Amino acid sequence: MARLSFYVIDTVYCDFLRKWDPCVPYTMDRKANRPFVGILLEVNGAEYYAPLSSPKPKHQSMKNQVDFIKIDNGNYGVINLNNMIPVHKNSVTAVNPVVQPGDSAADVTYKTLLANQLTWCNAHRTEILDKAQKLYTRITTGRGYPQLIARCCNFTLDEQNLRFYCSERGWEI
Repeated sequence: MARLSFYVIDTVYCDFLRKWDPCVPYTMDRKANRPFVGILLEVNGAEYYAPLSSPKPKHQSMKNQVDFIKIDNGNYGVINLNNMIPVHKNSVTAVNPVVQPGDSAADVTYKTLLANQLTWCNAHRTEILDKAQKLYTRITTGRGYPQLIARCCNFTLDEQNLRFYCSERGWEI
């Protein structure tokens, strides 16, 4: 079983998807010290990028759901499966959370958080993948309750748009 890794996603690709799907997250790539980080998951035979959020006080009172996973009870943030999107390998870049000499105190703190998130995600990889597949099936078959469908990306539409995006660039899927 392959280990999970962190990635950042191309903002041009997200902007492209968002033209048709308003649930696609805004990636805010201008935050150089705190990039929009996510994990890649295989869902329904395709690569999906699932974004993470840093810990916030509200996460402590929220409950795990099919589209939302608290990382270490919210202490390390959350995985937003509702915002997962299909990706091509050319639209993601690996993130290395290893502390380097010369990193600022803020960089060390952030990279330590990322390392803790990644350790937890790999320890719970099967659970994450199972939830992602279950969510995908519920949304694509119309079996999710209305609020769930409303807050999730349109996986079917996003997959179609990924194929179009790749064909425009000559990328094989």
